Amino acid sequence: MGKKNEEIKILVVEDETILALQLTMNLQNFGYAISGVEATAHDAMRHADTHLPDMVLLDIHLKGEKSGTDVGRYIWQNHRIPIVYLTSYCDNATIKMAMESEPYGYLSKPFRPNDLKATLQAAWYKHRYFHPTQELKRTSNPNVELPLGYAFNRSNGVLTCNDESIKLTGNEIKLFQILSESVGNTVSFEHISAYIWREEVYDLSKLRNLIYRLRQKVDGSLLENVFEAGYRLNV
Repeated sequence: MGKKNEEIKILVVEDETILALQLTMNLQNFGYAISGVEATAHDAMRHADTHLPDMVLLDIHLKGEKSGTDVGRYIWQNHRIPIVYLTSYCDNATIKMAMESEPYGYLSKPFRPNDLKATLQAAWYKHRYFHPTQELKRTSNPNVELPLGYAFNRSNGVLTCNDESIKLTGNEIKLFQILSESVGNTVSFEHISAYIWREEVYDLSKLRNLIYRLRQKVDGSLLENVFEAGYRLNV
């Protein structure tokens, strides 16, 4: 069962004091819990490590050596916590860096409270759809032991065989991530494609090509095609 708003803890990362206060008040009015308010990249990453918020509302342009995109990438890669970015402007280079943290939304400053509310609701819904077992993963071993000496670390996205790392593309890592959330169970073609490419209509040929290329790197028996249903990782 999904969490209610008052059970969802949001970390606000914003170095403009007045805006941070406004965001906090809006979130409380929407019924969310506040995990904390941080103004620097270092404090935001430390907060995420210590408190594990459910979502992060993150200014993309933080002052200091590290930017909001650095924070977002760190939090996503280490904890798989959904990110919603706040921005007053974005150039192509910033957008490219931001995409590495796979954000669930962007909000352009200034924004209306209703836009903030709708963006957060959509972000949480998508995250729960893509990661239905996220709460269990936080308290379980991130290493998934697989047959034939293979192992996949869900935290850092590293696949090994007999302790030797196997180089994977970004989409191949995503494939292992979504399948490893329910090892031994079938994940539908639609769910896999939506997670990897974030497309409403899935292209089965694109997914099959990804599977084909991955099977050139790993033993084919690891990935089972369940007829007309989806794929699963064998154990």
